[in-house]
Amino acid sequence: MAKKKVFVSFDFDNDKTLKDFIIGQAKLDDSPFEVIDFSLKEAAPEKTWLDKARAAILRAEVFIVMLGSKTKNASGVLKEVKIANELKKEKFQIIGYKDGSETWAVPNAGRVYRWDWENLKKLLK
Repeated sequence: MAKKKVFVSFDFDNDKTLKDFIIGQAKLDDSPFEVIDFSLKEAAPEKTWLDKARAAILRAEVFIVMLGSKTKNASGVLKEVKIANELKKEKFQIIGYKDGSETWAVPNAGRVYRWDWENLKKLLK
């Protein structure tokens, strides 16, 4: 069975470990998904960065926002969510930390779920 192609959006400045953890889960034998791309640091000129983000999100089947306490204010995440909405991508949000809260949710980025392996497998099969 083909694995779902996932784009992972996260707060580059505060939550890089969340990206590493979800990439690790994608590598598990029973993983129903593969991470094809993830948030980029907005170091490139904005037009180039936005074009690269749009191309990566376009290739993905599912758009996931990994939530940390500051994610809803991360400009790069907000721009990626806007692109995902324009492209009508399936999307949802995962609370990235045990002490996390639904109050961390990014507006218009889909339903919020607790992060556990069973949730991910159900959401991405």
